[in-house]
Amino acid sequence: MKLLVKLQKKNEDLYGASPVTVAFLGDSVTHGCFELRLVNEQAFDTVYERRNSYSERLVHMLNVFYPRAQINLINAGISGDNAPNGAKRLVRDVLVYRPDLTVVCYGLNDVMSGAEPEKREAYVSALRAIFTQLKESGSEVIFMTPNAMCEYVDPNIRTQPERSAAEAVSAVSREGRLEAYLQEAKAAALECGAKVCDCFARWQRLREAGVDTTALLCNRINHPSREMHELFAVSLLETVFEV
Repeated sequence: MKLLVKLQKKNEDLYGASPVTVAFLGDSVTHGCFELRLVNEQAFDTVYERRNSYSERLVHMLNVFYPRAQINLINAGISGDNAPNGAKRLVRDVLVYRPDLTVVCYGLNDVMSGAEPEKREAYVSALRAIFTQLKESGSEVIFMTPNAMCEYVDPNIRTQPERSAAEAVSAVSREGRLEAYLQEAKAAALECGAKVCDCFARWQRLREAGVDTTALLCNRINHPSREMHELFAVSLLETVFEV
């Protein structure tokens, strides 16, 4: 990727080369959301820890390889966000910073909108708009597929708001709706000239190997654990260094 060339130049020429900017656009996982916390009997919020998010981990890894390079991190993830809304705020939250690379990760909230073809088309169309605008701006693009969602309602989930969320998400997960959404999204990314980092496929392989992937979700619904953010970061690093 051109990103590596820019990192190398900045690492070798601190005064003559421009800093490198990496942006991340997505939902709560990108935002850095982990466990749920009850706000009242009917609502909950999450624990926010940007320092443990995959974006921070990826930039840290890049700085291990290019220790002298200045890397600006733009985290434009918002809890509860979806692809259509991401397209609407792309200019304000990402393009204004003129990123050299933008990682886009959507799907977990989009699939909850419904299984109807028009719902999936709205998701894919929004992604196409995001990929196209980013490429036109000069940013390289990686579409990272999200983690798998819960497959069952964990018995340790006690509060009704959390149980209701887990019931709805697990039903969608068992239905295979996320796979259908992501198949079209990956095709759209490649057509638009974006690279694909298929983390969802890695979660699927874990499941096929007998791993309880629901237990890898710190909220037991859809937020991967801090350790699993490392998987995202390593996967992205491999994608960046792909020939």
